[in-house]
Amino acid sequence: MSEPCNIAAALPRLARERPEQVAMRCPGRGGGYGIALTYAQLDARSDAIVAGLARRGIVRGTRTVLMVRPTPEFFLLMFALFKAGAVPVLVDPGIDKRALKQCLDEARPDAFIGIPLAQFARALLGWARSARIRITTGARAWLADATLAEVERDGAGATAQLADTAPDEVAAILFTSGSTGVPKGVVYRHRHFVAQIEMMREAFGMQPGGVDLPTFPPFALFDPALGLTTIIPDMDPTRPARADPRKLLRAIERFGVDQLFGSPALMRVLAEHGAKLPSLKRVTSAGAPVPADVVEKMRALLADEAQFWTPYGATECLPVAVIESRELIGLRERTEQGAGTCVGRAVPPNEVRLIRVTDEAIEHWSDDLLVAGGLVGEITVAGPTATDTYYNRDAQTRLAKIRETAADGGSRIVHRMGDLGYFDRDGRLWFCGRKSQRVVTARETLCTEQVEPVFNTHPEVRRTALVGIGQRGAQRPVLCVELRQGVPKSERERIVEELRHLGEGFVHTAKVEVFLFHPQFPVDIRHNAKIGREKLAAWATARLPKG
Repeated sequence: MSEPCNIAAALPRLARERPEQVAMRCPGRGGGYGIALTYAQLDARSDAIVAGLARRGIVRGTRTVLMVRPTPEFFLLMFALFKAGAVPVLVDPGIDKRALKQCLDEARPDAFIGIPLAQFARALLGWARSARIRITTGARAWLADATLAEVERDGAGATAQLADTAPDEVAAILFTSGSTGVPKGVVYRHRHFVAQIEMMREAFGMQPGGVDLPTFPPFALFDPALGLTTIIPDMDPTRPARADPRKLLRAIERFGVDQLFGSPALMRVLAEHGAKLPSLKRVTSAGAPVPADVVEKMRALLADEAQFWTPYGATECLPVAVIESRELIGLRERTEQGAGTCVGRAVPPNEVRLIRVTDEAIEHWSDDLLVAGGLVGEITVAGPTATDTYYNRDAQTRLAKIRETAADGGSRIVHRMGDLGYFDRDGRLWFCGRKSQRVVTARETLCTEQVEPVFNTHPEVRRTALVGIGQRGAQRPVLCVELRQGVPKSERERIVEELRHLGEGFVHTAKVEVFLFHPQFPVDIRHNAKIGREKLAAWATARLPKG
């Protein structure tokens, strides 16, 4: 008998096959890793929570906001909600509070499960007013109807709990980070999660029994389905750039971690610390392009046989394409000459195609949309993980989704990534930047990832950001520059001249003539890696003379 189409379906099987294998370890309040759950415990306790939630009215189809830190409670609740066929709603807690309220209002949740602080904010700020069921992870049911401990106690001894969910049934609503606008609720169906697991297993050769350190909590949800042991890092997951590398290294060494997932900001933390990572067999970094110097430094810290993957994708569709560090390092010179960032080849069975650049909605697919080989276009993907809608955001859905009719009369969704790119002669996909962040002058279009790496080669520059000032079609390109620590202001005039000289080496970067120094770029709250170019554009506009 096949397992139901549900990310939690593997948990009961693993509980039978590997009951004593540790499913996850979490740091305790006093430090150390005194908290552990075996597969048998994770399965049994999540079953009890499913039964207890049902008594409170959280059942199949119940939209449930979950605002819980990456603790055992978070994973117990997530698997309980998946088992029940309920619909968890996840929003990044670090986003602007007004945007967070808008996200929760759009989701129209039936239930709200959160830590005491989240319950307090809900009551004070009017979050999720539609939620009629409120559960806290705190010791007392303050501003809530029950505690999680009471819920689990009510369901203690429950038999196996796993809803027979259908592939097209809604599994979760995951909000984007909102790095280029207000976050959107991506509707995940159960088939999307199941396909992600299979595609990652095949793309990265993942095998049961490994030990993973996922520094982005939602990725830890895949580990039990893959038979891995999860080590929850001792860090603030909303600030990976501020993680303490010594704590990460202690966890890697103590538990024999052989797999690591983290954002480019987290990779930089480890790369600059410089300690060897001999136990790691597989490192994966996503969320934004990984800077070339970080890739090379990380490669030097890993064992020769280890793999360092940089998959390309988005909340709406992941994974799309992937490239390994050795190949990426070999292409560094091309990136630094303005070719863009290579993101590799499509992960089977994805079909990645490029269409002409437009900001308008496209209702139906036509091959007339395709751009010729080698030209820059908008990246689209059709495949088993391509989601088909945003929750209660019809206008955004129309802008991001194209319906394609097959020869047999069936149809599928083609997701527009909102990114620009092209294919090289070897069939590799090159990322050129976000479509919304392209700079369109009176004569040409400049892409961020084809301009910034040229200037990032300057030894005193930490990073740069290309922004456009004025109306699109007549924009003035401006390069915002963040210097490395310790570079005095007195050196800026010299650095500008050197940057201008670098730009003159290539036709497209020679168009950049205005340079502005910024103390510290705004970045996204999820990965601390995507530069907030929209904010920088407003900042630059205020500093340039009118006219």
